[in-house]
Formats: sequence, C-alpha cells, structure tokens
Amino acid sequence: MKKKITLDTSKKVFPLILMCIGFGLMLAVWIVRLNIVSVICVAYCCLMSAAILLSLLIKKKVYAPMVFGYAAACVGVVVYYVIWGADAGFGAFTSGLAGFNSAEHPWLQGEGNFGTRLLGNLLLILPTALPLWGLFFTAKHTFKKDGSKKTVTGLLSVLLIGTSIFYVLTMNLRSEPNAERLWDGQDDYLGKIDKNATKENPNVLVILMDDLGYGDVSLNGAIYNTPNIDSIGENGLNFENFYSSYSVCSPARFAAMTGRYPYRGYADNVVYPTLDTFSPFASTRIFNSIEMGGNADGMLGDEITVAETFQAAGYSTGLFGKWHLGDYGEYLPTNQGFDYFYGSHHVNDMTPFYHVREANGEYTIARGTDELKDQSNATRWIHEEIEDWVTEQAKSDKPFFACYTSPWPHAPVYAGDDFDGVSGMGTYVDCVTEFDTYLGRLFDTMEDLGVLEDTIIVFTSDNGPALEGSVNELRGGKYLAYEGGQKVPFMIRWDNADGALGKTGTKRTQSATLVDLYPTLVSLCGITGENGKTNYLPADRTIDGVSMTALLKSDTVIHTKAHPILHMKREDIKAIQYTVPTADVRAQYPDYTYDVLTDNEYITFKYFDRIQNDNSAFFDKYRKNWLHILTDDPGENYNRTPVYPEISDEFHEKLDEIQKDFKENRRGIAKN
Repeated sequence: MKKKITLDTSKKVFPLILMCIGFGLMLAVWIVRLNIVSVICVAYCCLMSAAILLSLLIKKKVYAPMVFGYAAACVGVVVYYVIWGADAGFGAFTSGLAGFNSAEHPWLQGEGNFGTRLLGNLLLILPTALPLWGLFFTAKHTFKKDGSKKTVTGLLSVLLIGTSIFYVLTMNLRSEPNAERLWDGQDDYLGKIDKNATKENPNVLVILMDDLGYGDVSLNGAIYNTPNIDSIGENGLNFENFYSSYSVCSPARFAAMTGRYPYRGYADNVVYPTLDTFSPFASTRIFNSIEMGGNADGMLGDEITVAETFQAAGYSTGLFGKWHLGDYGEYLPTNQGFDYFYGSHHVNDMTPFYHVREANGEYTIARGTDELKDQSNATRWIHEEIEDWVTEQAKSDKPFFACYTSPWPHAPVYAGDDFDGVSGMGTYVDCVTEFDTYLGRLFDTMEDLGVLEDTIIVFTSDNGPALEGSVNELRGGKYLAYEGGQKVPFMIRWDNADGALGKTGTKRTQSATLVDLYPTLVSLCGITGENGKTNYLPADRTIDGVSMTALLKSDTVIHTKAHPILHMKREDIKAIQYTVPTADVRAQYPDYTYDVLTDNEYITFKYFDRIQNDNSAFFDKYRKNWLHILTDDPGENYNRTPVYPEISDEFHEKLDEIQKDFKENRRGIAKN
C-alpha cells in the first residue's frame, strides 16, 4: 500500500531542532542587527526548502516544525529590513541609475519610509510565502485523489526551492549602520561654526590623484614631464616625506575628508557599489556591510568632513571626479558637505561605472550608463565641469572649496584621442600627461579670473601605484604598508600666503600624512567657531591629524611619539612611525658613532610588528619586529632591531597601546 502525503505535527526531534534554529535566527537578526545574519537566515531557508522536498520524497511527509522554522526565519528578515532598512525596500529590483533620492522615483528610491519598506519587503517575500503556505495547506487537507495531492505538494516543494533562491537574488540588503552614532556631536559642532567666510578668506583647491606613485611627477624624479603639477611645488612647497593614511583608495579618501584614521569609521577597505539591478546573488550589495562591519556601506553620515566644515563657514563646496565613499543616502557626497558633485560614485574598474550630476542628495546620470565603457573622455569632461564651476564661483561673494579627485591613473587607464601615444611611454604616462595639460588650463582660467593667487592649492595622491607607476627606490606599492604603498607626492601652493608657507620653491623633509590635511586647512583658512575660537575643530571625537602649519613655515617636526604616523591594513596597525631627536638616541647609545647619528639633527624610525614579505617568491614569509631608519634607508632594506633593541621595544609598546585604544574606542569618541 502506497503511503499518503500527510502533515506531520508530531514532536519528532530532528524537525524540532530545525524549527528551533529558524526561531533562533529570527531573534538573532533582530538582536545582532547585522546584514550577515540576515544572509544566514536566507541560506537556512534555502536548505530548509531542500529538506522539505527530501522529506516528501523519502517520508511522504511535510513536517510542520520545518515549515514553522522556515516561516520564522523569513519573518525575521522581513521585520529586520522593515524596521532597520536603509532603502525603500524593493531589493535588487530597485535600480539606482536614476538617483536613489530622485523625485522621479519617490517610492522606489532613497530611504523610503516605514510604509514603502513594509510594502517592498512583503512583495519580495510573497513568491516564497505562497508556496510555503500552499505546502502546509495541501498537506493538511485531504484530496479525493492521492495522486493529485502528491503532484501538487511535489510541485510546490520544487517551487519553494526556486523561490528561495530567487529571494536570495532579489532580497533587500541595505540596512542602517549598527554602530555608535555621533549625530549630536556633528550637529553641535557644525552649528557653532562662525559663518563669516568672505572673499577675504582664501579659496581651496585640493587635487587628489588615484594610484599616482611618489615618483610619477617630474619634481620627484619621474622620467617624463609634469610641468603643471610641478608648478605647485615650484611656486610653493614640495614634500619629500608625505604619506597617505592608508594604502588603498576608499580608506585614504576617508582620512583626507575627516582627519581621522579610517578604522574609526568602519571604512578600512574599498567601498564597492551597492547599486545593482537583477544580477546573480547581487554580490556587491552585501559585500561592504560584511567586509567593513557595522553594516557600513561607505563613509558614515555622522562623520564630520572638511567639506561640511567649510560649508558651515560659508564656503561654496564642490567635488569633481571620483568619490568612492558610498552611493546612496547618507553616503552621498552632497549629504557629506558638498553643494555640487560631478563624477563617479565608484572606481573605474567596477560595475556600474558612470558619471552623475548630484545636488542635495539627488543625482542623475550625466552621460549615459554605457559611454564610460570607453573612458577616454573622462579627463576632459571632469575638467569642463570644474572649470565651469570655478568660473561661476569667481562671480560670487563667497570663497570656494573644491576637491578635484581625478580617477587617474587607476587602472584601466585611458587617454583622450589628442593624447593617445603622445608620450611614447604607454597609456599610463599618456593619461598623466593629459591630466597635467588640463590642470595647466585650469590654472590659466583661474589666473584669468583673478582667483589663482588667493587659492590654496594642494596636490597629492590617495596611495602608491598598482600595476604601473614609479615609487623611485621605495619598497612595495598599493595595498602594502611599505613606503611605496603610502608615501605619495604632496605639494602646496598659496601665492598670497603672507609667510604661511615659509620660503616658497623649497622642500620640506619632515613627515606628514593625509589625516593632517583637515586641521591644516582649517588653520590656514581661519575657520572659527563659538564666536571666535580659532582653529575650530570637532571636540566630541578624536581628530588624528596634526596641523602642518609649523611644518609649512619652517620644516618643523610634527609627528613625534605623541602623534605617530600609522600604517594600517584592515583593522590592524602594521607599522608605526615617528621622528626623534638624534641627541636622545645618542644618549641612549653613547658608544654609537654611526653616520646616521652624527649627520642628522632628527631621525625617523618606522617599526613593523608583523608584515607579509613583498617578494612574491617568498610570499609565505613575514617580517616580524623590524625597525627601519627611514632617514638613511627609505627603501626599508635593513632591519635595525638588532642594533637598537630598546627603541624597537619602545615602538612595539606604543603600537600595542594605540591598537588597544582603537579596539576599545572604535569611533574615537572624545573622553571628557
């Protein structure tokens, strides 16, 4: 006699265990509030759908506890994204191409509201909920023909597997950050900035290249010419020892914008696009929140950016080029202090990649979604936008703060038709040459407008080179904590500096880093707050940077043991660096007569706790407890720990102290 399909409501151990797991995951996603837990929930549902089919095939039963466990996990995910969701709730069906806060799509774009999130998430789960309910209903009731019941339950169980997978592909995967937020401190600080900027204040132009090596400008020894980039250092200052605050794109940009190390903002890795239509597993939409932690999808909106500070002071603010710190909601550049943005939210080797125009948190595609597959026009387009914007600002009674964040020479590199082949050294150099040429045209426009002399111009790069490019004699490159990964060009020009830059046309040898840029610009531009407090910076959070004003004037040491330079990767401090008086070292080692101790007033040490070898033939080897003297060994060729063991121990202790503080105070909240 053939077995009939039945609904088993008995208390068998294995189905009950599976049900308990489902209810446990439902509670876990609400308590832990992390995207990764919701992903585990839907993975559990996929496995449960397969288990339900197997139970039908083998036992001819639909176990009620398994259905309840599946339903509980689904309820957990839906409720989580309805309450804590960070978009309108329509998952991978939502295309961000028109702008995630666009008024053209108010129900589909942006954060939405409780109603849109409820509707969106219910619609996404509906194809899965219907066969699950159908299985339960069909198994519970009798059919006149057992064959019909078997066929229906079989089809529904197969359909459940399909809809479970479909839900994985289309589910909502954006949620609010689960991190300690600093909104109150942000509002308090920005509200107290004196909005008194006038044309008497200097304009600011920050030029940030992408993957440009230390040796990729001719002023630093490049074998090709970059005359317009060089003009910044020739008419201002050129730094021999300037460091990005991270060796890869997004974290370095976070550091430049906030004056804080990226670990403090869950920003210690590359930010991937969250925009996606229907693609397998919508992989980029979940990557950030897992990789960066805390559900962060970019630079958190409660971070205080240099753009917000200048905007609050009365500056017009614009960003042109690459953002790479988030692509929706609180992460958008015009929600982070910029009045206007033209460029790409993403990096040029990721999908999607296109130029947008953005204001007030709303953006539209500027050139179409396919045109930038050939990126040879990018430099010209960005130049035209920033030139038009600067021209408009020159007519205003407000000073301007502009960031020119070129996407070049990040791979894949392109050069415009007029520059393709011009260098005879390949597309990389053609690309840099094109940028340099257009930069010269921008400077000419600024001079014609009468704003060049009144503008602080900063030039630097976010990290060292990757596939091509020069680091001179330095070790390593992009994504490594060695010098080649973080030592980058830095030049600053201000024709009307009135002594703030010391003797122009000279070099600065002492070290500085990208987190120093924010406090430096605040100081140079005279940003005040609370009715006149000078050098006005946020007080509710740690600002890791140190103002470079003393260094600009007279090559003064600013990074001592109290304010070391950190070389980080992910959540670990790989190296710590600071400068000490040579007299202190000689007092500690009175018998040493080495040239480095007799020829220099100060020496700079860099200590590695543990770092992977950069020689690919010995990739499994690590350098541990290595101390370098960068003053005479910028290539990091020799380990000085055997010679200076006590100094090595001192650096190790300082590194551990900072690492512990970082972990205990992730956001860098100021201690009263």
